Amino acid sequence: MRESSWIELSESSFRHNLKFLNKLIGSHAVFSSVIKGNAYGHGIENFVPLAEKCGVHHFSVFSSDEAERTLKCSNRKSEIMIMGHIDNEDLGWAIENGISFYVFDLDRLYAALRTAEKMEMAAAIHIELETGMNRTGFNEQDMESLIDVLKSNSDSFIVKGICTHYAGAESIGNYYRIKQQISKYHELVERLEREGVKAERKHTACSAAAINYPETIMDMVRFGIAQYGFWPTKETCMHYLLNNSSDSKDHVKNLLKTVISWKSRIMAIHEVAAGEFIGYGIHYQTPRRQRIATVPVGYYDGYARNLSNLGHVLVRGHRASVVGTVAMNMIMIDVTDIPGACKGDEVVIIGKQKRSRISVTSFSDMTQNLNYEVLVSLAGTIPRYVVE
Repeated sequence: MRESSWIELSESSFRHNLKFLNKLIGSHAVFSSVIKGNAYGHGIENFVPLAEKCGVHHFSVFSSDEAERTLKCSNRKSEIMIMGHIDNEDLGWAIENGISFYVFDLDRLYAALRTAEKMEMAAAIHIELETGMNRTGFNEQDMESLIDVLKSNSDSFIVKGICTHYAGAESIGNYYRIKQQISKYHELVERLEREGVKAERKHTACSAAAINYPETIMDMVRFGIAQYGFWPTKETCMHYLLNNSSDSKDHVKNLLKTVISWKSRIMAIHEVAAGEFIGYGIHYQTPRRQRIATVPVGYYDGYARNLSNLGHVLVRGHRASVVGTVAMNMIMIDVTDIPGACKGDEVVIIGKQKRSRISVTSFSDMTQNLNYEVLVSLAGTIPRYVVE
């Protein structure tokens, strides 16, 4: 085994999550798997075939390069939707390959029209509406021009969707703002439909919106963090619990199961006398004679430097503390009180070993980062494998 660490993706956990989320949105809504950020750190090339095997056939990406990666590893029967960046000169590539993309301003709309006319093929587009996030999307001032272009060039466009994105549906603090966005979305959609602009699907919900605002589910839901086994926030989990009082707390804990695990092996162990410093600097001094193991992962791999003297891993089912400063490619752990710990032992950085577990949330709590940040920081060079 050449790799210093590896990531495992659990097929059974993903199937479990799909079952729960599909029940949540009902059979009428399309499940779109959001795989931006290298599939939230899970690896596009590994996750897409897994998702397709489990019955998912719609993928949402951020950019054209992610779309290209998805196209290469997909079975070619799945839909791919670009929600964000694509250069105008790449629109022809997207049209030729049947990839739909968001149109959120007049520049992209006109570029898509020119490209479609030149290719004599229709562009599959999703009209993104600006409803209050103030990031991307057509606002009221753009509607007349948008409608005019679409009605005058109906042969050049297939309107796959009309969409928007909510500004923090995971927090009750944004309740009034989200409700305003929902109302604004319907107002703009009604105007488009009065003018004869209709879409195959209306879609606005992400994971948090689908859970906290069921009225946003509509024709398709763009599931990101939840499909990987994480609640968008603890608040979202509590909201679900309060609105599904028949579910026990233990049951809710099992509604979503983490798909990802991260593992390595002990590469060396040595005895260190009391009073010695470990690793770079003078950040950890041994209070007694200790057995210190070296593990070949570090901040290059996504194990944050601010976990120095804070992090934990699992060895032989026991927690081992990270001691000293996290280096680029190595961490040191204290295995003094772990009987039989030796070179070559499996080290679980994220995941379960025997009865113990290290969660992604434990990382985020210690580093004050979001689960999202921890996941996407996992290096793309770490090999990923699908396991049962």
